[in-house]
Amino acid sequence: MHERGFSDLGLLFFAALTAAAPAALGRCRSMAAQRARWRERLCRDQVIVRAIESNAAATQGRPSCLQCLEDLVEDRRDLLPRPHLRQLYADPFTGQADWVQIAAPPPATGILGVQSRSERPLLTSKGPDSRPMKSAKALQFRALVLLTGGGSL
Repeated sequence: MHERGFSDLGLLFFAALTAAAPAALGRCRSMAAQRARWRERLCRDQVIVRAIESNAAATQGRPSCLQCLEDLVEDRRDLLPRPHLRQLYADPFTGQADWVQIAAPPPATGILGVQSRSERPLLTSKGPDSRPMKSAKALQFRALVLLTGGGSL
């Protein structure tokens, strides 16, 4: 009888380990997916900002036609349309191309940058510029050029 008690205890311990392992694995996968979304978000933000800067450089004294992100996909100011952005990328946190567009300060017009609509908490508390952040929405990327005249900010 004494040996059977140890066997039952061992079986119970094995069952607890077997139940805890998938939960720990799921938590690990969730954090890995969150990190991947974070890296993808940084890449997409930087690509969009470079496209905004490319549009501003192509303006060369002409009025900017950049009123929405779709204008970056096909710039029709010249005879041949010029894409500044290959496609309108989806926000990895929302899964849709529903970026909040940051307007340029007056007297400039157009879009200066983007930020996410997601309120999802991040794994890190500081952004790439070391500013504190609580959610994906707090991270903003802005172009370093004004959209009228191409001057620096």
